[in-house]
Amino acid sequence: MSANSFGSRDTLSVGGESYEIFRLDAVKGSGRLPYSLKVLLENLLRTEDGANVTAEHIRALGEWDPKAKPSQEIQFTPARVIMQDFTGVPCVVDLATMREAVKEMGGDTDKINPLAPAELVIDHSVVVDLFGRPDAFERNVEIEYQRNGERYKFLRWGQTAFDEFKVVPPGTGIVHQANIEHLARVTMNRNGQAYPDTCVGTDSHTTMQNGLGILGWGVGGIEAEAAMLGQPISMLIPRVVGFKLTGRLNPGTTATDLVLTITEMLREHGVVGKFVEFYGEGVASVPLANRATIGNMSPEFGSTAAIFPIDAETIRYMRLTGRPEAQTALVEAYAKEQGLWLDPAHEPEFSEYLELDLGDVVPSIAGPKRPQDRISLSKAKPTWRRDVQNFVQDATDEAGEESFPASDAPAQAANGRPHRPVKVTMADGTETEVDHGAVVIAAITSCTNTSNPSVMLGAALLAKKAVERGLNRKPWVKTSLAPGSKVVTDYFERSGLTPYLDKLGFNLVGYGCTTCIGNSGPLPEEISKAVQDGDLAVTSVLSGNRNFEGRINPDVKMNYLASPPLVVAYALAGSMDVDITTEPLGTDSGGKPVYLSEIWPSPEEIQEVIDSAIASDMYTSAYSDVFAGDDRWRSLPTPTGSTFEWEDASTYVRKPPYFEGMGTVPEPVGDISGARVLAKLGDSVTTDHISPAGAIKPGTPAAQYLEANGVERKDFNSYGSRRGNHEVMIRGTFANIRLRNQIAPGTEGGYTRDFTQAENAADAPVTFIYDAAQNYAAQGTPLVVLGGKEYGSGSSRDWAAKGTRLLGVQSVIAESFERIHRSNLIGMGVLPLQFPEGQSADSLGLTGEESFSISGVTELNEGRIPATVKVTTDTGVEFDAVVRIDTPGEADYYRNGGILQFVLRQLIAK
Repeated sequence: MSANSFGSRDTLSVGGESYEIFRLDAVKGSGRLPYSLKVLLENLLRTEDGANVTAEHIRALGEWDPKAKPSQEIQFTPARVIMQDFTGVPCVVDLATMREAVKEMGGDTDKINPLAPAELVIDHSVVVDLFGRPDAFERNVEIEYQRNGERYKFLRWGQTAFDEFKVVPPGTGIVHQANIEHLARVTMNRNGQAYPDTCVGTDSHTTMQNGLGILGWGVGGIEAEAAMLGQPISMLIPRVVGFKLTGRLNPGTTATDLVLTITEMLREHGVVGKFVEFYGEGVASVPLANRATIGNMSPEFGSTAAIFPIDAETIRYMRLTGRPEAQTALVEAYAKEQGLWLDPAHEPEFSEYLELDLGDVVPSIAGPKRPQDRISLSKAKPTWRRDVQNFVQDATDEAGEESFPASDAPAQAANGRPHRPVKVTMADGTETEVDHGAVVIAAITSCTNTSNPSVMLGAALLAKKAVERGLNRKPWVKTSLAPGSKVVTDYFERSGLTPYLDKLGFNLVGYGCTTCIGNSGPLPEEISKAVQDGDLAVTSVLSGNRNFEGRINPDVKMNYLASPPLVVAYALAGSMDVDITTEPLGTDSGGKPVYLSEIWPSPEEIQEVIDSAIASDMYTSAYSDVFAGDDRWRSLPTPTGSTFEWEDASTYVRKPPYFEGMGTVPEPVGDISGARVLAKLGDSVTTDHISPAGAIKPGTPAAQYLEANGVERKDFNSYGSRRGNHEVMIRGTFANIRLRNQIAPGTEGGYTRDFTQAENAADAPVTFIYDAAQNYAAQGTPLVVLGGKEYGSGSSRDWAAKGTRLLGVQSVIAESFERIHRSNLIGMGVLPLQFPEGQSADSLGLTGEESFSISGVTELNEGRIPATVKVTTDTGVEFDAVVRIDTPGEADYYRNGGILQFVLRQLIAK
């Protein structure tokens, strides 16, 4: 029950039903707030308890100063939690482990139960093993079940053991598309109350729901578990960036081009830790699908959320997707009653302002390794020629002259390109050759774009026109189509466009993230061999949101994000060294060149197909029994009981050690002394670098573990699929094949130098990071990691923090942190520190060979958060590091050794 200090409790009647609501206008100043902060204000009014949420918190939000630096902590209680299987399996593993810990400590196991709706969508496990054939979908799903049967049985147990926990089975769709098309409520109707739908998720692209006006963002799995158990999320009232949209998109530009432009703008502006909110007369012209595309890429901007308020377009989309009319009516009535309905004439107060004329957006791609590195399509070829120099060691140019080193690349790029063609005989006898820049993967994939009918039908119409002109994909291109829901294949079928996609090799391979998450599957053997023999810098083009190094495929060095139609176009061109805006994609049956402009569908053509092929019955049919699954799912054996019976032989699901030896009262935190550096890393190290989700490389510690447990190489599966096994994940931490640890120069992958193996640091041998960490642990030596700017950017990967802690790392010292990873480190009891402003490991002369001590940490035991702590080394370097524990709530988590330990002790105390 709310304390209702502001007398805000009221009743709203809609369609003959009455709902308890908490009126925003009861709080002075609420009318000037941005939409996103109004949602937070309602959350505080409804959850005010005088302890976690007080009248002072509510008043502070009503009096929000848009120009002030965030300093006021509030406790946000999300209405629900959503998960995908890579991050969701370890969540359920942790909940199962907590149940056992509660039982051992004399508590009630039923206390470990979601208190808010929690839904998990299995979408990250399907791999593109087979492609370009009619049976690709069926075979890939069959292989998926063979690989992941243990995990799926475990999830079926969780579905029966925990209340409020539901699982969407494999082969259904991508979590964020399922969320916006079906699971999202927009306005909650629960226990007689109506209130805004707010949702956190264990995937950074949870922000896709922001396009529907739903506030929420990606959190680490450990934060999500706490939220499921009723713990509020501690946060500072953020700055809100107002992003004004004007005008309309020009013909020939897509939602993908728009979102890549916004990504570039917001990364340049700097929005880490801030909310972004869209407003202006241009918002009305942005379809809901485009809004969702923009919201989806909020992590690529770096913002916490990127939200559109509720308006008539929201209601239109809810009706299209088959939401019950009573729910739709409630959403509209509630939003209008509470001042949450978009008024284009009203401009809220914002902390910062940006503006974009949609007419200025041009066709674009992004790459070769960061989503924010937008490239105008017309400049894609020369930009590739420039960038490829960074990925090629030795090559010859087009004139056959000697190679030029990467350092000389800019001067050479205008006149030539690295050139090393390798002849290939394909399995069907086709003879061809591949070279630097060859597009070896063209994938229509990922939540960002596959939920958007305009770009998906644009791709299908382009395929139709290409086939009619006699074009085909190049023989070395691995093509795939992985929609976000069955609705997509339904409207392809209804419009008669499926055969044209199939003809170009874009056969359905699965309903899941596939290539964007790193599940691109192996390249054809002959192509993979050519790439490796020639050390070729080949490329992928995908309609995804992530293109980080080493993520997409181990053979592919350069990765580009593009709209689905451009994915098809690059499959036809076959190379990044083709200017597809001016050069032909191929020749027709008469030998005449075919240009992209000739086969690009017009907006009118796309809209005509949308109007004729998409209807609400497709959505109601696709989601009519969404939790039931197919025969494969229903026939899986389902364990029973309130606690899980762990199998000693399992290589997928194992009981983690987080609560071993844990007392009911935490030990005081201590200073850190005599720590060695496990890794010294550069800028933009992502959670993919720290905890890869892709293939497990033979010969690595994770592979050695699996082989020792009887797993054959063909059954290694991916790191993502084995996140329920801490033994694999510890060995996979810092194991990305593109990770460059500056302590071990000249290496790529999970390597370091082991200072326990030599008296002099200079003589320390190079070894696997995992092996070195075990040696440090045996000596009782704590570890630190040194990082650069944007440390931990990318996916909200809880294992990047879990693995770091379980390797024995007690602190990470970086120039700056990405929001989610910093929070996750604290949630695992790892101390995040920042170098002084303007300083770095290099500017301070740190090599990583030093021994570190960190003093001043013990101040936390006195209930205070020190602004800085003293860092000293045995070489005489010392500096004051900024403590990035930002809120009292985070301090509680750190003092307890992690968020789960804190929650467990709270439950035991009750």
